[in-house]
Amino acid sequence: MKREGVHALSFDVEEHFQVSAFWSDERRNKWESYESRVERNVEKILNLLSFRGIHATFFVLGWVASRHRGLVKAIVDQGHELASHGFGHELITTQRPDQFRDDVRKSKQLLEDIAGVPVYGYRAPSFTIVPRTRWALSILVEEGYLYDSSIFPVRHDRYGMPEADPYCHLIKTESGPLWEVPLSTLKMGPVRIPIAGGGYFRLFPYPVLRRLLDRAVVHGHPLIMYLHPWELDPEQPRMVGSWRSVLRHYLNLGKTEIRLRRLLGDFRFTTIRNAVKAVGEACSENHNSRLSTVTVNVGQDASRYIKTGRENA
Repeated sequence: MKREGVHALSFDVEEHFQVSAFWSDERRNKWESYESRVERNVEKILNLLSFRGIHATFFVLGWVASRHRGLVKAIVDQGHELASHGFGHELITTQRPDQFRDDVRKSKQLLEDIAGVPVYGYRAPSFTIVPRTRWALSILVEEGYLYDSSIFPVRHDRYGMPEADPYCHLIKTESGPLWEVPLSTLKMGPVRIPIAGGGYFRLFPYPVLRRLLDRAVVHGHPLIMYLHPWELDPEQPRMVGSWRSVLRHYLNLGKTEIRLRRLLGDFRFTTIRNAVKAVGEACSENHNSRLSTVTVNVGQDASRYIKTGRENA
């Protein structure tokens, strides 16, 4: 039996070799030589969602979109929300403001050109909108984004803004308003623990995670969940890294898909725009005028990702 309420499900679409835990300039220069697995992994997700009749938000990396245009079109053609994950998976904490502006502008323009729909949402690689990169929020407004989902109100060695508002709220930047949609957390005593997905989704046994999610839902706010396509791919090639990075990345990959299936059966999910009313209303104000200026031809390169029926779930 599904729990009451409707929640937001999102996916950060990137290759398994692009994660920040394994980042190095040398490895970045070899991206083209690594095996691409993002298409098969996103296709698996699309089939799971189609079987359940669920729509989600896909934060797509521009680098991936430029090489898998049909995949981007298929995401939109199946009714999902398209959003930006930046272009090159550069952490904001390593960028100057002008570099960040170029990155989010390039990504947004590319996604809109491919899919023919406006892109309103953004999520930073590794949630790196942190106290010292708040300046990025104003740039997002200036570049036409209406909401951000990068702030993780927890303490972490690589990201986090523990004092941030843990629920959807309007931020007034120097350049205008921006809706912030933080990832879900649960306050336990003096700290907040992350329960939104990713490594945390793989860390907790599912019955424990479900109880934590149930406790978070009691407060009346929609859950904001996330996963990466590579987390449903236990056969991905192994990358070399520190013991901590290896543990975080590969922990329980073989259990992710079955846990996701259980999650989709226990809770009702939709896109961020549909789950968070204020964000949906802000996007709708711009939607009709933007759609009238762009067109899209899905074509055969997207049709191979469109599957329906029980056999694909």
